Amino acid sequence: MSVAYFDSIGGASGDMILGALVDCGVRPADLEAELARLDAEGFALVVRRENRRGVNGTLVTVELTDEARRPRHWRDFIRITRDSDLPEPVVELACAVFRRLGEAESRVHGTSAEQTQLHELGELDTLVDVVGAVVGLHLLGVTSVYCSPLPTGSGVIDSAHGLLPVPSPATAALFAMSNTPVVPAPRNARRTGEMVTPTGAAILTTFAEFRQPEMALTRVGYGLGSRDPEQYPNALGLWLGEETGAAFSEGVTLLETNIDDMSGEMLAYAQERLFALGARDVWFTPIQMKKNRPGTMLSAIVPRDAESDALRAMVEETSTLGVRVRPLKRYEVEREVVSVETEFGNMRVKVKRLAGRTVSVAPEFDDCRAVALERSLPLQHVYRETQRQAESKLL
Repeated sequence: MSVAYFDSIGGASGDMILGALVDCGVRPADLEAELARLDAEGFALVVRRENRRGVNGTLVTVELTDEARRPRHWRDFIRITRDSDLPEPVVELACAVFRRLGEAESRVHGTSAEQTQLHELGELDTLVDVVGAVVGLHLLGVTSVYCSPLPTGSGVIDSAHGLLPVPSPATAALFAMSNTPVVPAPRNARRTGEMVTPTGAAILTTFAEFRQPEMALTRVGYGLGSRDPEQYPNALGLWLGEETGAAFSEGVTLLETNIDDMSGEMLAYAQERLFALGARDVWFTPIQMKKNRPGTMLSAIVPRDAESDALRAMVEETSTLGVRVRPLKRYEVEREVVSVETEFGNMRVKVKRLAGRTVSVAPEFDDCRAVALERSLPLQHVYRETQRQAESKLL
């Protein structure tokens, strides 16, 4: 699959995302032609090649007329986007970004999403940034988007509400809504100002997965910010390539607890509950506890967004008084279940791939069991023959 990885060197904003896309090969004329399909006037894209602390890249600025600066509601952006004849996937993804922006602002102001105003984000450049980002990825044929952790920045910024902390409340709300991994501002920069804007955060948290994929790299570009601080390059990197089927996933957590006073039936039920909540794996380890008591360690690997529910289930469904929590870095390879024609008929097999190459196949146990029972054959024979015939076709 064609993938994009955003490397947040010096932050992220709507303009920087557009600049990175142009630097990676999106022609400004093509981008403008797609944006012209919106029923919106009063904006122009200005594209320049510049340098930020040794990083050469593209700066894209959205210039607005006075009329285009008239504040709009996020629902107006959705209406304009839906009324266009842009491709349906582009429309749906852009509207999802606008809804996320509206939800973040409503959280910050304690109002309903319907009543929430976008203030500075209500100007037309937000529409151009969001739709332009989705259009650019569409023009590049990108099917999956990934992103590095985002820097928080430091200091304060001016806004329509006065001085605001960095990250701004809207950006912080967007981080929290998607469990975004964040990193501190550069150590040599005492006050960076805003490094990630609400628009940049809304775009990336809507459709990017926060991990670095294993990929065959084909192109690298850099989108530049308008500022040029001395302490770091104000740039957003964009890597394009083909995903090779394996990646480090940092979005999982290991939960563990020691138990010495529960029956096997109760432990089995706790395991079922954890799997039902989305755990990737749950297992038991025999251990020796204090007072020479034999015990059981219950371990579960869960996605970050299921961590709270899994913790609650572990406490409610076991006798534990505490749970250990550790973030994990998990190496995942590409896997797929395919159907293979064998002497027993169509049999499902699990295929494991590494760097785009099939390295092993394993028959589905249930399929082999069903054939063994139906034909009165030894299960081991059915399994071995299915695996042999699948390997001859897939390896």
